Amino acid sequence: MIPKMNSFTPFPPVENALTEPNGLLAVGGDLSPQRLLAAYHKGIFPWFNEDDPILWWSPDPRMVLFPAELKISKSLRKTLKKDHYHICTDRSFTQVMQACAAPRKDQAGTWIHPQMIAAYSTLHEMGLAHSVETWIDGELAGGLYGVALGKVFFGESMFSRQPDASKIAFVHLVKQLQYWEFGLIDCQVRTNHLGSLGAREISRTEFSQTLDDLITGIEPGNTWNFDRMPIE
Repeated sequence: MIPKMNSFTPFPPVENALTEPNGLLAVGGDLSPQRLLAAYHKGIFPWFNEDDPILWWSPDPRMVLFPAELKISKSLRKTLKKDHYHICTDRSFTQVMQACAAPRKDQAGTWIHPQMIAAYSTLHEMGLAHSVETWIDGELAGGLYGVALGKVFFGESMFSRQPDASKIAFVHLVKQLQYWEFGLIDCQVRTNHLGSLGAREISRTEFSQTLDDLITGIEPGNTWNFDRMPIE
């Protein structure tokens, strides 16, 4: 039985999540900044269709990328060395979310609906949610967004309008997070796309312990500016 929450109900232990569907933990609550931050501290994230109640998830296993394990293919490395693109951070956060919400092939709908965009835009205004953007010829060509707490980046979604545009943003993100000594990037659930970049699955127990080690509190947020050396 999945517990139903109101605005004041604490999350149940993540160990109580269902195995089918994998990770479903609770229903209800709200998308206030306080609720979202409490969720991410515990490795819980919201994922639901626009007309459905809020669903909260903590899947087992968990797809993650340890920054040092990033894999860059030869073809992608050649692309990264070109000067046809420009990387920006936090320039067009809402636009990135809207692009991630656009219809995709073989996908009936989107979970990135106005309620989610409003909630994460509030986190962005607090300096806790960030976008990494690939701009080509003055146009937003690809990018991603997520939430940063402690030394963990919780990736939410990415999009591409030109070949490799999301991968370019992702590699620049990982390299910068490695420079900032982040220890983990959460990728939520397995995809071949992320697996090709070095992400792998770990148990929920290991994931929870890693969060405890890397998130010691909520530091004041700020706008991101990448300051590492260029990719070689």
